[in-house]
Amino acid sequence: GLHETLVLSFRDRRILVWHCVVGIVKLCVYAAMTAESEGAVTAETIQRAFRQTEEGFTALVSELWSTRPNMATVGTCCLVGVIYQQTLFIANLGDSRVVLGKKVGNTGGMAAMQLSTEHNANIEAIRHELKELHPTDPQIVVLKHGVWRVKGIIQVSRSIGDVYMKHAQYNREPINAKFRLPEPMNMPILSANPTIISHALHPNDSFLIFASDGLWEHLSNEKAVAIVHSHPRAGSAKRLVKAALQEAARKREMRYSDLRKIDKKVRRHFHDDITVIVLFFNHDLISRGAVQDPPVSIRSALEH
Repeated sequence: GLHETLVLSFRDRRILVWHCVVGIVKLCVYAAMTAESEGAVTAETIQRAFRQTEEGFTALVSELWSTRPNMATVGTCCLVGVIYQQTLFIANLGDSRVVLGKKVGNTGGMAAMQLSTEHNANIEAIRHELKELHPTDPQIVVLKHGVWRVKGIIQVSRSIGDVYMKHAQYNREPINAKFRLPEPMNMPILSANPTIISHALHPNDSFLIFASDGLWEHLSNEKAVAIVHSHPRAGSAKRLVKAALQEAARKREMRYSDLRKIDKKVRRHFHDDITVIVLFFNHDLISRGAVQDPPVSIRSALEH
């Protein structure tokens, strides 16, 4: 989901901006396909779409710097799926995740397969990657209150936006002092380069769960897939959000109904923001290359 370094009541805008960024990336993918790839989708066209989206947001920050400088401290994770010629491309930057629900032969069972790589400093491999990229900076990752953060500020190592951690000219007054680095920035600290995974679709592939890290903080891949698989398609995303909130309440030793009553501005202290999209495959359409909106279930905790 969208992360914002300002303590503001932007909960509704966070989800809106997250979906807008995904929409912008989709438009950039289509533009790149038409202009340079003759309609083909490749990892390169998707990379180019992310790059164009990042450049567009950076241009907006530059335009608003004199009137709304704190736009430089706004950023979002971005998770995109594209199907082309029976191949599923998943592009991710940040710590959202997509999980595939896959039928296990004729057993009636369903396996969970994660199809994205996450970029969060709490993952050891990401800390190693950051240290390799910044070998002369002993403070590139800092452990604060039991959580690893890039420069002690932010958990994700890749994002759209967050230009204050990418361009030195935006890491200065008038942005909040706690986000200004004490030493000069001689190279970008965060990246907008997504990790892209391709997966050849199989008839046993049943559905995809796209979700921000707020869901995966409370539900395992297997639990989420089991919830979708064991209920009707309608309302799948809503069930996942409810299950995550129930688990968040259990961890706090409180009732789910009491958690629901907490003001959304305060509830961030009990659980992270949650956005879920569940998409079900129609393999007849996929095999024919037909274009039709598939069954999809979308829900965020703001609506719950």
